[in-house]
Amino acid sequence: MPAPARRLIIPLLLAASLAFVECAFAQTPRDPIGAARDLYASARYDEALAVLNDIHTADTPAAASDRKSVEQYRSLCLLALGRGSEAESAIAAVVTADPTYQPKEDEASPRVRAAFSDVRKRLLPEIATSRYADAKASYDKKMFAVAAQQFRGVIALIDDPDMGGRQADLRTLASGFLDLAVAAMTPPPEAPKPVVPVSAPAMAPTPAPPLAPKADPLHVYGVQDKDVTPPVIIRQDMPRLTPVMTQQATDKGVVEVVVNEQGRVEAVTIRRSVHPMYDSQLLQAARDWKYQPATVNGVPVKYRKMIQINVSR
Repeated sequence: MPAPARRLIIPLLLAASLAFVECAFAQTPRDPIGAARDLYASARYDEALAVLNDIHTADTPAAASDRKSVEQYRSLCLLALGRGSEAESAIAAVVTADPTYQPKEDEASPRVRAAFSDVRKRLLPEIATSRYADAKASYDKKMFAVAAQQFRGVIALIDDPDMGGRQADLRTLASGFLDLAVAAMTPPPEAPKPVVPVSAPAMAPTPAPPLAPKADPLHVYGVQDKDVTPPVIIRQDMPRLTPVMTQQATDKGVVEVVVNEQGRVEAVTIRRSVHPMYDSQLLQAARDWKYQPATVNGVPVKYRKMIQINVSR
């Protein structure tokens, strides 16, 4: 090839290579949520919303995993643009996915935080009820560790300030089933291992025996306490359900009793109702129940006991 032609082709090839590298660099994917966050921080709400809407409508695993973050920034942009009804739907999606989320002071204006609070106040009771149902389903499947964690989440949700003290009865039920789940998780005590005598040196001192735990007369023991032997049933007669009550009764009920040092029931509380008339009979019957009292190191103590009542139809 003549020298002039070579001098012409080489620059053209170099230019084409640079153009290809520049194009490939320009097409390198960026973090879209990070880009939207930067646009929002720069008050370019329309542009940020356009980026977020593209992610919102994308049907990919990555988009699904980022759904909560996308909805959070979509709601902030929509509120900043004055599109209240659309923002409320986005906020509802965020609260449903993560009921604990609230924008921080350095992240959103007081008006935005107030909007989030209003939506949370409206949705939290429904979410708490739904999550209680999930926890109860885990408990019924004997997934006690999962159920205990879920019941703790329900209690934390009901204790949220935006709940305003609502659903106290549901909290009582969740607390009762949490105790039952924890009790079901507790393994039975191991059988004592045989002690093999070992001859000790003649002058070896005998170690002092460990101090036995002392019973606390002011404490009401329960499944969460160690070194306590639970009470043993001597008499625990349950009232019978009439056919009419059976048709109207719930499948399961829970009653809490406090058994004193003499093995008598000194307090009884319905934690989950079976039927109003049956509950009244159950409270009366519990006064005649008799137990061998719980003990700590052989000393009788008070004990709080949860009893589940199953209704057969």
